[in-house]
Amino acid sequence: MARGNSRRGFTPDFDPDCGDTPLTCARQDIVIGRWQGLRELLRATGPDWPVRGHRIRLLAQACAGSSTVESWLAAEPHSGDALVLRAATETARAFNVAIAAGRGVSIDQRRVDTAVLSCLKAADAYPDDPTPWISLMSVARLYPRGVRRQELGRWWDELHGRDPYSVEGHLQVLHYYSARWHGTHGLMYDFARDAAGVAPPGCPLPVLVQYARVEEFRCALDAAKGQHAAMGLGQHWNSDGAVSDVRRTWERWIMGRTEQGVAPGELRDLNYLAHAASHARANDIAGALFRMLGPRATRAPWAYTGDPDKQFVKWRKDVGVRG
Repeated sequence: MARGNSRRGFTPDFDPDCGDTPLTCARQDIVIGRWQGLRELLRATGPDWPVRGHRIRLLAQACAGSSTVESWLAAEPHSGDALVLRAATETARAFNVAIAAGRGVSIDQRRVDTAVLSCLKAADAYPDDPTPWISLMSVARLYPRGVRRQELGRWWDELHGRDPYSVEGHLQVLHYYSARWHGTHGLMYDFARDAAGVAPPGCPLPVLVQYARVEEFRCALDAAKGQHAAMGLGQHWNSDGAVSDVRRTWERWIMGRTEQGVAPGELRDLNYLAHAASHARANDIAGALFRMLGPRATRAPWAYTGDPDKQFVKWRKDVGVRG
């Protein structure tokens, strides 16, 4: 794929691994059924929870259609890394079945139970790791009536105690509380704003509000059966509240960052904020974010409002970023 500047002009780079080269190598191993690359990658990652979570999430998506993680477990049945990856993989498989079945169609509860049991086993095998608890918060959505409040609260306490500022963990709870799953727009926004309010400067949790706005849009799109014109959402992206949210996230997160570069694990979050800033016509913020991103793009959330390639290029140009 052409990246950055080319003869045709600017081309976004939708690298599915977000520029994480060791992850790309490990994912190539999955294709040939070689599990040793997964072991080496996760061993090298260690307890860097944001990086580990990013890698396991993408590895699980790749492992869902193969038996590579099962081969690893057959060779090393007590490996904490293998059990954590298997839990995330079972979660990904359950979601794949749910997606194939279609919205509103319940899947076999035994498949969901299998994923939950895998998560709990992984949590026992690697007690310090928040990742199995993130998988649990994710798979909880697939129970038709959700999970009992006490049980969900216990899972959340376990996750929060291990990684209180996990964006991915908070994001799974946000989805659970959304109107498309087991909550309401109000519950979802309350959770996002509460998390943003306690985040220290430089922490990306304030971007949860932008995730919530996309989630609300997707819910409305579902209700309108994809007909944008029938949705009545003219002010959804650029109301006073939406603009204020963008500026608040910029100030709390980006202005407080000490890192100079953009890590693979935060690329999606930055794309969500750039998308929100673009649609809110906060051109100063959007321009700065596009310059931070360069050609690095993620398909979500751009794909929810049009062709992701064209969207990224259009908004980047509209806010005055060239080259």
